[in-house]
Amino acid sequence: MTELVIVGAGPRAVMLVERLLARRSPLPLRITLVDPFPPGAGRIWRREQSPLLKLNSMARDVTVFTDESCTISGPIRSGPSLIEWAERVRAGTLPDVAIDDVELDAELRGLGPDSFPTRRLQSAYLDWFWRRTVAIAPPGVEVRWHEGTVQWVDDTADGYEIALADGIRLPADVLVYAMGHNARELEGEAVSLREAAARTGLTYVPPAFTADADLSVFAPGDDVIVRGMGLAAVDAVVLLTAGRGGRFVTGADGRLRYEPSGREPRLHLGSRRGVPYRSKVSSQLQGDPPVREVLTPAAVAALLARPGTIDFLDDVWPLIARELVWGHYRELFTGHPERVTTTWQAFRETLREVDADTSALRRAAAAVVPDPLDRFDVRTLDVPLGDETFADAAEVHERVSRHILDDLHLRTNQDRSTAQALFLTILSSFLALADIPTERWSARSRAVDLPVTWHAFFSYVASGPPAHRLHEFLALADAGIVRFLGPDVAVHVDVDRGFVASSPRTGDNVSARGLIDAWLPAATASASENPALRELASRHGREVHVSDETFTGSLGRIDVDADGRVIARDGRSRPAMFAIGPFTSSMEAGAFTRPRSDSLSLRQTDRVAGAVAAALAARTTAGVR
Repeated sequence: MTELVIVGAGPRAVMLVERLLARRSPLPLRITLVDPFPPGAGRIWRREQSPLLKLNSMARDVTVFTDESCTISGPIRSGPSLIEWAERVRAGTLPDVAIDDVELDAELRGLGPDSFPTRRLQSAYLDWFWRRTVAIAPPGVEVRWHEGTVQWVDDTADGYEIALADGIRLPADVLVYAMGHNARELEGEAVSLREAAARTGLTYVPPAFTADADLSVFAPGDDVIVRGMGLAAVDAVVLLTAGRGGRFVTGADGRLRYEPSGREPRLHLGSRRGVPYRSKVSSQLQGDPPVREVLTPAAVAALLARPGTIDFLDDVWPLIARELVWGHYRELFTGHPERVTTTWQAFRETLREVDADTSALRRAAAAVVPDPLDRFDVRTLDVPLGDETFADAAEVHERVSRHILDDLHLRTNQDRSTAQALFLTILSSFLALADIPTERWSARSRAVDLPVTWHAFFSYVASGPPAHRLHEFLALADAGIVRFLGPDVAVHVDVDRGFVASSPRTGDNVSARGLIDAWLPAATASASENPALRELASRHGREVHVSDETFTGSLGRIDVDADGRVIARDGRSRPAMFAIGPFTSSMEAGAFTRPRSDSLSLRQTDRVAGAVAAALAARTTAGVR
């Protein structure tokens, strides 16, 4: 029996198992997934969390299966997307799915393609995916889950011995780390804030997966500063309002109102941009289909043909920015010709001359695009409040509220389908970056620009909350529960006042006894709270340290080769040890993905599965076990 052990049992781990079983692996084979949380969903998507928490993807945009669009070496084995799975459950054609929760069953019955499912429903889908994967394993292959936590791994003459917290020892010929997002030790400012809070009797909630954060520490009526306005902040606001018994109701005028329960704290929201992530898009394209005009395969090939490294900010970001301009205006001119005063053919020529010059682009667009909301440049998209200053807290709060209204109009109105074109363009650009080998990037690009700057921008534009969450923000603002602080918010501790948050754009500030830093912890392996991941960084593998003539730094992530093999401390690839997920040096791609998009996630997972299958075959050929 050849033994494969996978540390982790979340979506990426099970998708890896499915890709492995799609191939003809050496037999007999036992695959053991080790995780304290149930397989499929894992920790992040576990069923035991608030039913108020949702995906930020529509049901039609979630799948764990390969399809005809996938450019992979492994076999294509199609399966239902989340909405197709729900439809089959409703039709009674999936007898192995039983929803025993009344609320969850009601959600499934009412789920539509454009619905944003709860994480609990996603958990049911992922649980079914796990059980289906196990059920279709061929004879001679055993797939099992061991509920537990890996403490350490030792090398043996034949492979590895995995020590679990419950005292069990598991042998492995091949080992894969697939642990997803993990909590980590605090660092930098978070340590200082925690220590200051302890000294002064304040309450500080550091960066965490929101479902794991203890928000019960905030009493009704407490003033709480929420720093960050992305998805973690959205979840925190939901749990501290509707999660405490408040209700959102639609009035006769069609406007959403919030009816407080009286148990809510008062929430003061601010961030670097000062505005929430952009709403998810609900419009559909009605113009010419998107096509890359700037960041083309030829452009990428030209970059790769040059000697030396490729710098994201200097070499690639300008191409992406120009591509976004082309994507927006192609849809505007071809999908809404009544709103412009010239043709797309004519404006294409203008774009060729001015798309890299923001000032010239703004002038050219103003001349032929009458409605200012139809005009586009990347700077305004990224920093919507620009350099504006505000007289007081009331003015900045009103300005952010107006921005949210404008964003909802642009991203949920079919007349503004340019938002859908923008989404598809940025997604295409994301995939194009995968064509640049990791080793060709400059040190700064690998350590900062790609994992931080680019990932944050992509998430802000393309991975924001459902539109109804932003309507809820506005209703909470009307009810006096939420206040917006503006951009570039900084927080310090005052002995007398507590946490004090201020924006340099306004003279006002706000004090509170509570602070939530609402973002996910960085994926730093050596500082992870997961002992197996810490050991991987310090003993079996290494964190990526990059250096060139202009930058030296660390990704804080595990160094792996293109096939996911862990790079040992001596620089050589370990032939039977693999790692996949956000804690590795591979380009971050998430786990589940959109159907028919040739997703980077499925490409990565299939490639690693192919290498794991080869490693298993090599072990079998060598006569191990």
